[in-house]
Amino acid sequence: MQTQILSANKADTAATAAQIIKDGGLVAIPTETVYGLGADGLNEAAVAKIFAVKGRPQDNPLILHVAGAEEIEKFCHDIPASAYALADAFWPGPLTMVLPARDTVPKCTTAGLPTVAVRCPDCDVTRQIIRLAGVPIAAPSANISGKPSTTTAQHVLHDHDGKIELIVDGGPCRVGVESTIVDLTEERPRLLRPGGITPEQLIAVLGDLVVDKAVTAQIDKDAVVKAPGMKYKHYAPQSEVIIVAGSREKAAAYIHRHFQPGDRVLCFEEELPLYTNCNPLSYGKESDASTLSAGLFAALRKLDDPGISKVYARCPEGGGVAYAVQNRLKKAAGFRIINGEDEL
Repeated sequence: MQTQILSANKADTAATAAQIIKDGGLVAIPTETVYGLGADGLNEAAVAKIFAVKGRPQDNPLILHVAGAEEIEKFCHDIPASAYALADAFWPGPLTMVLPARDTVPKCTTAGLPTVAVRCPDCDVTRQIIRLAGVPIAAPSANISGKPSTTTAQHVLHDHDGKIELIVDGGPCRVGVESTIVDLTEERPRLLRPGGITPEQLIAVLGDLVVDKAVTAQIDKDAVVKAPGMKYKHYAPQSEVIIVAGSREKAAAYIHRHFQPGDRVLCFEEELPLYTNCNPLSYGKESDASTLSAGLFAALRKLDDPGISKVYARCPEGGGVAYAVQNRLKKAAGFRIINGEDEL
């Protein structure tokens, strides 16, 4: 199979992509978060191709991408008013909601669960593809499962050249980390994955929010999860990733003491002068968390090299978008964190 790349700006790209989706094929779609590996979310055979190409565990549910809030009722039932309030506030945008699934949604899409995750992406060409295909598009991130996510068309080509029919090139992703996921099927709304819509923004609409354990710690491999990105080690390069916390000076001192040839440092742009002899790579500015979210996965992909032994990483603190960056980096590190302040 030859993988074709078409610009999102070409007049016939959306129609070409929609036809492939309708025919049961795979299309890599751009979104504001990351590129997705898309298929007809109501076609079991097509959805099975997603799992096969990614090497994705079968118990990891997919997100259904829809063209607007008016489509929620087609695939979900017992929809609370809070879902429409969130859609009104944040759709199109980087927010996914978990809701009770209708029988029309295949169990392979929901990983056998009675719930389904839905979102409306903030990307004109992708919403056009959904409308032209006439079906919701099931799409996890378009990387090989467990590896750093794809934020450019070239990242997708690197992972899936010859495995999928088409990549729609919409340029670099603006947000750079996967969507926020909130579960609305329980008595209290529950944050399952942080992303571009922050906990503070959710609370402003919902008035309440519980943070799931999977956001801050590794959960049991046998746990049943309602959304992607909760259970397995994700976003990781081949080398071991170790987060070094603490002040700039103490963290740098720790890294310099332990740094060996073949290691790398992933740090904030402001910290580059502290690591001139450690082959550092910046993924954005600590003073602007949006640059960190936009740059994280591209940086992790650069570090996905068998010649690298360890990656010492600096992680932002605080809320907002920084909270999502923390989550992804901790997942990449398998939640291994060392505090540079603790070592004398």
